[in-house]
Amino acid sequence: MIKVSVFYPNEEGKSFDMQYYCAKHIPLVQNCLGAALKNTAVEQGLGGAEPGSEAIFTAMGHLYFDSVVDFQSSFGPHAESIMGDIPNFTDIQPKIQISEVKM
Repeated sequence: MIKVSVFYPNEEGKSFDMQYYCAKHIPLVQNCLGAALKNTAVEQGLGGAEPGSEAIFTAMGHLYFDSVVDFQSSFGPHAESIMGDIPNFTDIQPKIQISEVKM
């Protein structure tokens, strides 16, 4: 299984609309990626390791696929639509990581 994680760093002066992300952006992604997308998860950062410290990431979105090829073939045709929606919920530059899920 492959996990594509989209991290939104917690940066001063930046905004993130979690309501829009969950209600509009994730359903858009699910619709575009179709059956290739096996599961999704959304996390909202609450804090860091030290009590009272800021979260490193404001939000994280995770997309699960059977393979990297499944991700690439489903995302590619819809990349412009998916990426074009980002300014509707944040001014943060996302960081993306593709991982192999081991457990």
